[in-house]
Amino acid sequence: MKNNNEFAVFIMVHGRPDKMWTYKTLRKSGYSGKIYLVADDLDETVDDYKKKYKDELIIFDKKKAALKMQTGDNTGDLRSTLFSSNTIFELAKQRDIKYFFIMCDDYTGFEYRYNQDLIYGGWSVKSLDKIFDSLLHYYKSINCLSIAFAQSGDFMGGKKSSFAKQIKMKRKAMNTFLCSTNRPFKFIGRMNEDVSTYVNLGSKGGLFLTIPNISIYQKPTTKEAGGLTDLYLEYGTYVKSFFSVMFNPSSVKISMLGYTKRRIHHRVSWNNAIPKILNEKHQK
Repeated sequence: MKNNNEFAVFIMVHGRPDKMWTYKTLRKSGYSGKIYLVADDLDETVDDYKKKYKDELIIFDKKKAALKMQTGDNTGDLRSTLFSSNTIFELAKQRDIKYFFIMCDDYTGFEYRYNQDLIYGGWSVKSLDKIFDSLLHYYKSINCLSIAFAQSGDFMGGKKSSFAKQIKMKRKAMNTFLCSTNRPFKFIGRMNEDVSTYVNLGSKGGLFLTIPNISIYQKPTTKEAGGLTDLYLEYGTYVKSFFSVMFNPSSVKISMLGYTKRRIHHRVSWNNAIPKILNEKHQK
């Protein structure tokens, strides 16, 4: 990577040191830069991570970190990526890393969604270094808090999906976050923190973007042990989605997602969510 000295990928890990899909996928997809694994001190498998990844592993004090976070509930439940994702800003600054990606540990692939003729499809990425360099160059040129890759679920419906019909960026960011220590922000909410954050900060003028050109593939949320699987199985998607309703009641509601196997999900009304730029003709 051209930006190797000032860039790194931080992977949030918990409870599955024998898996590490994202780490392997990054290397397989052509990323040669720095990788750090971020684990909390309450993880019973942290010693296994340490044996395998040595200096690439960073352990943080989860209870101490939780004192500084806006969880949105009073359960005291610490099962969340909220604490590690916010702590990563501090960890990056301590290591003189100016730009970084925050990622989960369950990515099995990165894919191009359009070919050079802008035809929709799916092709495996083998040159992540070049993609990261290009995306970082763009990120530096705009006033944006974070940029994310699309997710495979964004293309539900294939060619008929909203992401596939029009090649344009969406004003959201989920799962992968390109960030900078010079543009700090706080994730909020113990569950559904990515949605709550981009809607809440978006309502105050903060810009989050998703690019449709590249997407990530992940393991099904509730199929693999470790991570947050037990949390989602215990609470279900209603509680998860309702965190975003609580933080942004004027623009988020509970809805249904899917075609055949429908499930409860959040729905954002962007007309209510973000500031508008009025045409100068309305100026008095």
